[in-house]
Amino acid sequence: MPMQLDASDDGSPAAANGAEGEWEGEREWDGDELFVPPLNFAMVDRDVFRSGFPDGANFGYLQSLGLRSIIYLCPEPYPEANNEFLKANGIRLFQFGIDGCKEPFVNIPDEAIRESLKVLLDVKNRPVLIHCKRGKHRTGCVVGCLRKLQRWCLSSIFDEYQRFASTKARVSDQRFIELFDISSLKHSPMSFSCLKR
Repeated sequence: MPMQLDASDDGSPAAANGAEGEWEGEREWDGDELFVPPLNFAMVDRDVFRSGFPDGANFGYLQSLGLRSIIYLCPEPYPEANNEFLKANGIRLFQFGIDGCKEPFVNIPDEAIRESLKVLLDVKNRPVLIHCKRGKHRTGCVVGCLRKLQRWCLSSIFDEYQRFASTKARVSDQRFIELFDISSLKHSPMSFSCLKR
């Protein structure tokens, strides 16, 4: 079961910095502000994004996406600065604590991937950002399993996975994606731009 954090008890964005309602690091846009995407940032589909772990330098960029939710795939607690950003912007956090392991001792929890896909498939959670530490392995597994639902061929799924994982691509991740059973998710409501309706 994911850990879910709401912006506030009443559903409205909470002010993180007193009466001004600004999150730490927020400043008025003066036309010269740079929007810096997180490491390994990319669009997966309409209103679905992926990346590595965002930090304060990325908050302006993330704010421009109008995110409703973040799917966080690491077991470590979310940093306080990131939590404040989420609260100030009314973004819900869904955490699925998947340990980052190196081959040959990789254990990808099927249920955590399945539950994260259910959050991803729910249109009420979009726009949504999926991320882990570097946006390679755990994020790559979730996106790869989504691609199976979208009826991508395995060679295209693996090509996308390898593009983000680069020299750190794991055979175990690709095997997991190949063997992942999507049958229980086929009845989930889906509204992706490249899915048949």
